[in-house]
Amino acid sequence: MSVIAGMKKLFSKIKPAKSQSGEKSALKGEEQHDQAESGGQAYITDLQKPTDRSEFNGEDITSAEAEAAAAAAVSEPKKTKPAKKALLPPYDGPVLEVRNVHRSFQTGSRIIHVLKGIDMEVRPQQLVMLKGRSGSGKTTLLNMLGGLDQPSSGEILFSGQPLQDWGDRRRTALRRREIGFIFQAYALMPLLSAWENVELSLRMAEVPRSEWKDRVGHCLDLVGLTKRAKHRPFEMSGGEQQRVAIAKAIAHRPRLLLADEPTAELDSKMGAQVMAVFRNIIEVEQVTICMTTHDPTILEVADHVYEMADGRFLK
Repeated sequence: MSVIAGMKKLFSKIKPAKSQSGEKSALKGEEQHDQAESGGQAYITDLQKPTDRSEFNGEDITSAEAEAAAAAAVSEPKKTKPAKKALLPPYDGPVLEVRNVHRSFQTGSRIIHVLKGIDMEVRPQQLVMLKGRSGSGKTTLLNMLGGLDQPSSGEILFSGQPLQDWGDRRRTALRRREIGFIFQAYALMPLLSAWENVELSLRMAEVPRSEWKDRVGHCLDLVGLTKRAKHRPFEMSGGEQQRVAIAKAIAHRPRLLLADEPTAELDSKMGAQVMAVFRNIIEVEQVTICMTTHDPTILEVADHVYEMADGRFLK
């Protein structure tokens, strides 16, 4: 009996404790309920605080990220594209200087001397002609003036810079940006219109696209072909094609224009028109022109004529 009495006494001590706890819980629940009804701010314990980012309101996250991005944009300076490094430093001397240039070609065991000690000078905004028969060395010299070929000995200076000391990549950049070429066979893209052929020159020279429209229109107007802008080469005469080639050559604003017998395929009337265009673009575009020819009828418009024979200038 003493054991049973002891157990009853033990249970009687535990039951009041449970009752006390339940009462406290009930009181706490009533207090929270009263607080919510009275408009008071709900209390969140540490266990109830959200720890996962997904439990936050999406709008709050977006606005916070937007503010952070805006602050970063203000604090970080805008990255600007670096300007292209100038190929040529400022220079007020001759556009071209040729000093004792020789050029030889080896065919098998035989060496052919094409140029034999050439000295010449081309000043800014001049029209200089290289006169001579076929095989006299005119085209070989013209190719070296444009950096397409290198002398066997001697120096060629472009705006004071020795082209023979430059690498192929730098000479290519020079041709794209500072030199324009006009060929006897026009060298136009047959499937492109006159406008598109001129525009192609600007693409090659990496001229900003925003300048294309005005520049192409200006160049075609300069050679008198505004009304033929949408025509393809096969829809134009030889003289018109050559004028498109001139517009294409000057589109990227070169310092020097090299022309290899530009009137050879034209009659005398068309040839005179091309030479009139040359004189006009020298004045308007302030470009320098060096050209080859064997046509004596156009020599009078030149500022200086170098006559070549057997790889030498005749004095």
